[in-house]
Formats: sequence, structure tokens, C-alpha cells
Amino acid sequence: MAPLAVSDLGSGQILIVVALLAFPIAAIAFAGIGSALKTLGKGPFAMEHDMPPSRRTGPAQPIDKRTREAEIRQMLTAKSYRREQRGEAALDIEAEMTRLLAPAPPGTSQGLDSELREEVRQLVVARNQRRMRQGKPPLDVAAEIDRQVADLENLGQ
Repeated sequence: MAPLAVSDLGSGQILIVVALLAFPIAAIAFAGIGSALKTLGKGPFAMEHDMPPSRRTGPAQPIDKRTREAEIRQMLTAKSYRREQRGEAALDIEAEMTRLLAPAPPGTSQGLDSELREEVRQLVVARNQRRMRQGKPPLDVAAEIDRQVADLENLGQ
């Protein structure tokens, strides 16, 4: 007689009965899994800690002159090799080493062309005009250019 009793229920009534039976089971399962959700992503392989502090906490240490020259020579050798592979003339590595390791002439900043220096000068002049409109004393243009150029040169260090 049980199959006959089930057949008396309509499809909507069966859906309601199944939902009413599933709801308490789902609630119990959800309540029991709360603690498991809190530990999700944790464990011995989790990355929940901060990165260790960098070893370089202070200013950059000076590089040994021989090490620097050896690294420059390696880069120039690689550059010459690539040029030869493209069918171009090889670099004179010693001449390039001499040119790169030569001290910069006094009064000029190493690695900055005149266009960039002129652009920095225009920015300093504009800043001076803005300062004077605000009633502040103007900056020394030459000293401010040198300061900003030095900041730009040391940007990557």
C-alpha cells in the first residue's frame, strides 16, 4: 500500500516534502563545517606569514672594483658576441671598457643628456614662478637642478 500512498501526492507536494527533509540535514552540515571553513587555506604549506625582511636594510654597499670590471667585461663580451651573430662588426671590448670606466667630467652629470637637463631646468623655473606667486622665496635654480638631477641618477639605487 505504500506505493499507492506515494502516488496520491502531486509533484509539487513531493518537492515540498523533499525540501523539508533536506533543510534540517543541510543546516546541521553547515553548522558542523563552520570550523573547517576557518581553517581553509591554512596548514604547513599555507603562505599566511609575512615575507622575511630584506637583507638590504641600509644604504647600498660599494661594489668591489675588480668585480665591477669583470661584470662590465662580461656584458661587453656578450654584446660583442650578439653583434657578431647578427653579422655586424665585433666590439673593441678594451676601448669600451676604457670609455665606460672613465670618470665623468666635473660639472656634468653622468648619463644625462642636455635635453633632460633642460627639461629639469624648465620644471625648476616653473616651480620658482609658482613659489613667487605664493609669496615664498625663490629657489636657487642651478642648485635645485643639480639636486634633482642627482635624485634622478640615484633613482634605481
